[in-house]
Order: sequence, then C-alpha cells, then structure tokens
Amino acid sequence: MTSFCTTTAARPAPEPSVVLADCRPLGIYVHVPFCSSTCDFCAFYQETPARGDFDRYLDGVERELELAAIDEPVATVFWGGGTPGLLPPSALRRLGELLRARLPSPPAEWTVEMTPSSVKEEKLAALREIGVTRISLGAQSFQPRLLEALGRLHPRERIFEAVDKIRRAGFASLNLDLIFSIPGQSLDEWRADLDEATALGPDHLSTYCLTFEEDTALYVKLSQGRVSMDMEKEVSFLREAECRLAAAGYRQYEISNYARPGAECAHNLNTWGMHRWIGIGPAAASQDRGWRGANPAGLDLWLDKLAAGERAGEDRVLLTPDLLAADSLVFGLRMNAGVEVGRVAARFGVLFPDDLERRLREWEGDDLLERDGDRIKLTAGGRLVADRLGAELLEILG
Repeated sequence: MTSFCTTTAARPAPEPSVVLADCRPLGIYVHVPFCSSTCDFCAFYQETPARGDFDRYLDGVERELELAAIDEPVATVFWGGGTPGLLPPSALRRLGELLRARLPSPPAEWTVEMTPSSVKEEKLAALREIGVTRISLGAQSFQPRLLEALGRLHPRERIFEAVDKIRRAGFASLNLDLIFSIPGQSLDEWRADLDEATALGPDHLSTYCLTFEEDTALYVKLSQGRVSMDMEKEVSFLREAECRLAAAGYRQYEISNYARPGAECAHNLNTWGMHRWIGIGPAAASQDRGWRGANPAGLDLWLDKLAAGERAGEDRVLLTPDLLAADSLVFGLRMNAGVEVGRVAARFGVLFPDDLERRLREWEGDDLLERDGDRIKLTAGGRLVADRLGAELLEILG
C-alpha cells in the first residue's frame, strides 16, 4: 500500500495501554442535548431548546445525580452533546455546581465540548470557575465549502477566534476535532486542514472519518446518489493524518486520536478500557454496577423516567465477564499500544476459544497484526481495516 509520508518523526514513547491493572476508575458523562441546528452528518440525539427547557433539563440532572448516588472519587468528567456550549453562563455554572456537590473530590480531567460559535468569554469564565480543565472544539474543517457541505454554521475565522479565547481563558488542555473523507474533499484540502490545525498548537487532535449514519441529511444524500463513498480516498486521508501529525509531534494512540505525550484523553481511555462510567442526561449511556444501558433519547421521556425514580432503562444488558472481555479486545486493538490477551482473560476470569488464536495467526500472516509476547496490536495496514477485524472478533467471541 502506498505511503503518503514525506517526513519522518522521532520514535514516540510507549503508548498508554487500554487495560489498566486492578484499578476501577469512574467517569461521569453528561449529555447536553441542545443544538441550535442539526449538522448534516450528526446522528446523536439532540433537539432545539424551547422556552424553559434549560431549567427543566437542569432540574432533571439534579434528580438523576440523586438517583445515581455517587459515593466514590470520580476520575474524569466529560460533557458532550448536542452543544454544551449552547447553555448560557448561568446554566453552565449551575450544571457544574450540581456535579461538584455530588463529587467527593474534583476530577483530574474535566472536558467540555464546544462549537466555535458557542465560545464566548463569559461562558469560558463560568467553565473555569467550576473546574473545567479541557475544551474539545469541533472545528471539523478550515475549508469554507467543506464546512458548508457538513452543515456547519461557523466560518473558518471563528475557529481561530475561539482558540484564541480558550487560550486566554487559561484552560490546561485543548482538543480539536477534524473530519475527513467529506464528499468532494481533496487530499490537498485535508493536508491544509491538518497543517492549520497543528499550527494552532492544540495538545490533542481527533480525526474522524465521515460516516453515513441513518436518519441524517448526509445519509439521505447518499441514498439519492448526490454524494458517494470512496474507500481508496479514505485510506489516503488516514495515511496522511498518521504521517503529517507524527511529523508535527503528535502520537497516534488510538485510530482516530493523537496527542502530545501525556495529553491523551483520560476519559476516553477509561471508556475504551471497559472500566466504569455513569451517564447523566437524556440518551446518556452508563456502564456501572453490573449493567450497561442508556437513558431515553428525549427530554420529556427522560424526565418522566426520573419522576418515577428510574434511570438508564433503555437497552439494558448484564455485564458478563465474556461481554467485557470481548469488548476489551475489540477496543484494545484500536489502541496503538494494543492489548494483552492473557491479561484480559485473567482480569475477567474467562477462557478464550481456540478459534481466537487461529484468527490472530491468520491476521499475523496477512501482516494485519503483530505480537510482542502476550500483547497483540494492529499494524499500519491492520488499522485501515480495524472495523472489519473488530466485527470478526465479536463473531468469534459470541
């Protein structure tokens, strides 16, 4: 397969492992469902707020935190959406205060997602006051025509203004989200996006391949033949990101995520490691106390459940050792550090079937996977087909 690297970077330090030995970190995810408009590619639950919805939502968060009964240290907090930055400063402060009142101690990492248009000095000040340490900014692209194609409302200049405001507000960490394989996007445009993003100097970058999710405007365009998928171009974009970001000093630690050393997203590492997280808000998922499930995807439905003293009732499944072990392998292979098969088996007390070893040997022979003792990890070629390999793993592990 052709490499698009034109520069080389120094060998990075070892990546963080997805399986953390004998620790049970707890994360809190808060879903803020409000958006002023829907991007063409977005399939997350969201809604345009009506009068009084912010207060109703915050009352619901207060009730759900009571039901969740958090009584131990929380390692990370992550607010996603939707657009958390759409909340006014007073609502951001109240949301933060509700959380802080329930947490035994401040989290080491507290991330809030924002769009460039939602970044305002007074909102950043409110977030700093409540203890937020990390901003994840949804830049997506610096090319005006691609922003328009994605249904994004912000002009490219707003990205630079937002980064400047975040810097001046004094946040410890900044992530930029970028999207590639946008219909009509050229490789030169992707190179330009990567270069403009690294020039801004964030300590973390997330690069997501555009997916065609059902119930999105983009999926409708695909079904009508107005846009098309190009797998070869996706490979080119992925290779370009790996090479260009490595040369700029960013280490790829997961297929879609790059960071300066020590700036990896701890909340995501906790999730990928099949540890514990509690989801707060409509559509928020939880994995805690022996089960995995999601809250109803609707403000009214969620509030009705809370009024009845219930939470996380949708698609509720029992967290069996086999399920957790299988998911640990699948997510572990998305990590550049890979995953230790024997360690996963011991952690969850399971025996993997012989078919797993046979398949791993096949992938090794096809140069999709490499081994270092008990650790397995994908090669550069394997990362390009990680979704397919993950599906095969799940089929083998049942």
